[in-house]
Amino acid sequence: MKTLPIIEQHFHGAYGIDFNKAGVNEILDLSQKLRNIGIAYFFPTLVTDTLENTKRQIKIIKEASKKCNSILGIHLEGIFLNPQKKGIHNTEHFLSLTVENYQKLEDEFIKIVTLAPELDKGLIKYLKGNGVKVQAGHCTGWKKGELTPDGTTHMYNAMSGITHRGESTALSALLDDSVYTEVIADGVHVSDEALKLLFKTKPADKILLISDSLPITYSDKKEDIFADSKIYYDGKSATSANGTLAGSTKLLPEIIQILCKKSLFNPKYIENSYKYHQVEPKGELIWDEEFNITKVNF
Repeated sequence: MKTLPIIEQHFHGAYGIDFNKAGVNEILDLSQKLRNIGIAYFFPTLVTDTLENTKRQIKIIKEASKKCNSILGIHLEGIFLNPQKKGIHNTEHFLSLTVENYQKLEDEFIKIVTLAPELDKGLIKYLKGNGVKVQAGHCTGWKKGELTPDGTTHMYNAMSGITHRGESTALSALLDDSVYTEVIADGVHVSDEALKLLFKTKPADKILLISDSLPITYSDKKEDIFADSKIYYDGKSATSANGTLAGSTKLLPEIIQILCKKSLFNPKYIENSYKYHQVEPKGELIWDEEFNITKVNF
């Protein structure tokens, strides 16, 4: 099998490196590790943190990007979320969805913002007007007639689910063909049946595979501090002390391998990220019959 190199638009780190804490050299080291396994481009994703720490890490990531063409921008997942769907995020740092609050940390290198549309107070229009992709996540949804997001963040997870009465984020994501949809297909965050529903309902060119991987991924750690919470890795998943599922403990090449073995993978899912972010396709990955990458060319 031949595919384009992978774009990872939503992950918090790996190999023990955390984008909310990492220095320039650590990010550059991680970038090389990612290239070696087939990930050509990525968007370092920042979890909810203090404004001070968030601004510090934005500056560090930008500095790293000057020495590495793999970094396409920052995905700001935290701060503008709904406390009802907080997941692992620390609500103490949440801010109201106003332009004024966003301007406290605004930077041209922020390319994606995950937020709760139902709490919007003018931020969505501002972000769209400045070319920032808006993704609905950690939320209860958006209503018809309101500003439609560009995408949804980790489909099914930390959002209002499918219901036979009323509206929900998941229903809107499935039914609105203009909206791109992230999904963590690691075999832990979403069941095979729910994946099949997504792949059957959603246009194939609107699905974005992500890992949402944690810094603990591919490290020798069994415990770590992430989003101000201690998380525990049992060899399959990472959760907080109260059992809240955190991000994934796999990166996209392994997730794609899982999908291939279940006959659920479509190479278009990789191609979509290039279209979504307007990145010119180049290079290739060669996969063997067991869906291992045997050649990285980019």
